[in-house]
Amino acid sequence: MVRSLLSAFVAMAVLALLPAEPALAQQPVDITISVKNNKFDPAEIEAPANTPIRLKIKNLDPKPMEFESKTLRVEKIVSGNGEATFNIRGQKAGRYEFYDDFHEDTTRGTLVVK
Repeated sequence: MVRSLLSAFVAMAVLALLPAEPALAQQPVDITISVKNNKFDPAEIEAPANTPIRLKIKNLDPKPMEFESKTLRVEKIVSGNGEATFNIRGQKAGRYEFYDDFHEDTTRGTLVVK
């Protein structure tokens, strides 16, 4: 009996220490950019620091492109007239370059995190 009362007391004490509401995951910032004629539009995008980003790439060209960023650690082929979405974890303030690996000389952009 003492043991069951003690177990019940410990369980209530643990529950009392838990937060009343569950912690909410930080909502991502939605950003959409398009690619047309080997150019990003817009070529420079902004996001707040330490906030997850949901980045949608719309390839408006009929040929595939490869969205890549070494600093953001993303890489994916986006089919012609297709789209892809990347979930990027929150970043520190700074500038993060991205490009189309198939047309790296002309298709370049920057994510500015403030």
